Amino acid sequence: MSDLQIQGAMQSDVINLSAELSPARMREELLPQVVAIAHRAGEAIMAIYRSAEFGTTSKTDDSPLTLADIASHRTIVEGLNKLKPHLPILSEEAADITYPERKSWASYWLVDPLDGTKEFIKRNGEFTVNIALIEDGSPVMGVVFAPVLDVCYYAAISAGAYVKRDKMDPRPITVKAHVPGKPIKVVASRSHSDERTTALLERLGDYESISMGSSLKFCLVAEGEANFYPRLGPTMEWDTAAAHAVVVEAGGSVCDKEGQELHYNKEDLHNPEFFVFSVADILLRDFLKNQRRGLIS
Repeated sequence: MSDLQIQGAMQSDVINLSAELSPARMREELLPQVVAIAHRAGEAIMAIYRSAEFGTTSKTDDSPLTLADIASHRTIVEGLNKLKPHLPILSEEAADITYPERKSWASYWLVDPLDGTKEFIKRNGEFTVNIALIEDGSPVMGVVFAPVLDVCYYAAISAGAYVKRDKMDPRPITVKAHVPGKPIKVVASRSHSDERTTALLERLGDYESISMGSSLKFCLVAEGEANFYPRLGPTMEWDTAAAHAVVVEAGGSVCDKEGQELHYNKEDLHNPEFFVFSVADILLRDFLKNQRRGLIS
């Protein structure tokens, strides 16, 4: 996807796709439009990031909410609602849609308007805009945009996974399996750590730890900058879906303790514990298989 495609998408208000397009072709046509929407949401976030007041409050689960979360949400919903075909939207900031209503959704947009609000408040730049297209419970398109870093990861099934930094041309990305004899590069949350993850990594053997916020952790694995991302703490479906699509199209897996890919639009929107790594990494697959009994509490 070229700069010209993205710029054209940012200038266009509506894309009207023919019903005759195949699903793969439709996703290919939609992708630059969704990238453009993520960039507009990033601009809305940055306007508040550069201000003196974030308007921070707390949600019912004590997680932080800022004016930037709300501004990004509104920008994304406005943009997605202009796309054709028109699809339902499930966003972290509008997640009160009941399961009886959404369980029949074959396709829908799953959105985290500002993933990494704690990183936003810390002003460390490690937060993202996440937009995913879900079909039959699987993420088939994902856009992850980090506005401070000006880096965008995006992918669609059968279209490849890419990263675009600053003014550079987009380039394809792929996961990398651990090289035997070298430390395993593990990416971990900057704001969430726990004793079980530490214990797991100690059993892993020789490893290097990379700290990162938000869904950028997935993207480091997708780009081959890290080999392994274990997440034993709580997450929601909107936290993972967009980056999940990028990882899978880059040759990776986002699987639960039983080795099954994460599934979306469940009645309970919490994710199970999961692991991100290359599907070709036999060492990590065998390690996780051998650790399953110890991981089950």
